[in-house]
Amino acid sequence: MSELTFYTHPMSRGRVVRWMLEEVGIDYSVKAMEFDSEMKSEDYLAINPMGKVPAIKHGNTVVTEVAAICAYLADQVSDKKLSPPPQSPERGVYYRWLFFMAGPFEMATSAKAYNWKIDSSNIQAVGCGQVEDSINTLEKVLSENAYICGDQFTAADILVSSYLWWETMQENISPKEVFKHYIERMESRPAAKRANELDDELAKKMKPLSV
Repeated sequence: MSELTFYTHPMSRGRVVRWMLEEVGIDYSVKAMEFDSEMKSEDYLAINPMGKVPAIKHGNTVVTEVAAICAYLADQVSDKKLSPPPQSPERGVYYRWLFFMAGPFEMATSAKAYNWKIDSSNIQAVGCGQVEDSINTLEKVLSENAYICGDQFTAADILVSSYLWWETMQENISPKEVFKHYIERMESRPAAKRANELDDELAKKMKPLSV
């Protein structure tokens, strides 16, 4: 495969992509980026004009956005079966949850965290609905299935469990037993443990985050 460079910071959504990289098991180099200084540098803005991590450069292909990177990597290493076959009915379910987490769930939980106004005056206009709608939707599907797409672990589970863990820890969503057990099962995967160890070590080498 082409050379892959992973741009990240260990205290960012890059941890989700690190887990995905460990699941697919391909070789990659890491470019650790300090917030503001390196992420806003001319060289990095040529990779991601948003000046944010994570991003990957795979050969000449640049991919940004967590869900997009996870989906891309799953397709690049298809023998790992981290995404349903392209023509299968499950593929639609897989796309649904990738985009649900990147769209409605993250928007709704951000609104909750920062007290953005979502009420009867604008609920029809925003794409996320109330945060409770997202929580109830996930609670229902995870109560009925071992994984977010059914019986198969996929890249979508990496996204779902990572985001649920973060939002629960931040107290943006209330802890629920179904989420707790799901997160524990996902985090017990060897690739998840390796990824956390690697990022924890990298964090020791980075500048402390300002509060």
